[in-house]
Amino acid sequence: MTTAGAGAGAGAGAAAGEPELAHVAVAFADPRRVRVLMALADGRALPAGRLAEEAGVAASTVSNHLAILLDHGLVTVWQQGRHRYYRLTGPDVEGVLEALARLAPRAPVTSLRQHTRANALRTARTCYRHLAGQLGVRLFRHMIDAGWVTGGDGRHHPGDSPDRLSAPGRGTGYRLTTDGAGALTKLGVPEAVLSTTRPLRYCVDWTEQAHHLSGPLGTAVTDRLFELGWITRGAVPRSIQVTAEGEGGMAELLTARASIEDRYCPGLALASRVNERMASRSRRGSCDGV
Repeated sequence: MTTAGAGAGAGAGAAAGEPELAHVAVAFADPRRVRVLMALADGRALPAGRLAEEAGVAASTVSNHLAILLDHGLVTVWQQGRHRYYRLTGPDVEGVLEALARLAPRAPVTSLRQHTRANALRTARTCYRHLAGQLGVRLFRHMIDAGWVTGGDGRHHPGDSPDRLSAPGRGTGYRLTTDGAGALTKLGVPEAVLSTTRPLRYCVDWTEQAHHLSGPLGTAVTDRLFELGWITRGAVPRSIQVTAEGEGGMAELLTARASIEDRYCPGLALASRVNERMASRSRRGSCDGV
């Protein structure tokens, strides 16, 4: 198995000067290449054919776009059997995508397909390898309400902290409690990430403008939910769906009292509100703001 990815090692022996931002920025200038990067932003490694399908890029041109992304050090590739698999070089690339999403103007939704895609990403998605969107924010809020996490309320408070939207958070000192460590141990999360002394990492969610869990614990929880079959990847790249088994499993796991938002927007609740959510799908647009 071999790996490749130019850009990172270029000029390693030369004296370091100012970062050549334009060299990297040009790779983001084509919307087709951005769609390729977004298709990889959930941490998966995909072959060129699958990338062309998920990113909506012509199969005849996807190789050219991937070559440019490789040349600029944004993706890596390795050979496995007859296929070459591509992956983002790391979370820094995901961070750039999230930052650009914060700065970029919102494109108008002109079709049902676009509406469905936007709704899917807001409802539940991955932020690199951890849960984001309404599901990620709701899960973290439940952990706080249940006393599993202490140190903050899960909300973004502009002006009161150094945190920025769509970026890793730094202003809130979250900690996992003993109760939280015990509950997550029962869930099957590895004990190596269940420290009650180290600060927890979190992100200010791009769409929800609230906190979701990130870092090693966020990744481990997400991996465990995949292993249990409680969540699965949706048809839209980066989107996540809660399975029927997951609806029941998370309803049992998360016993925190429902918040006001759950009562007014039942479509945002986790499994304990699944019946209300199904009944409210027709009016979900008033809650989603999409």
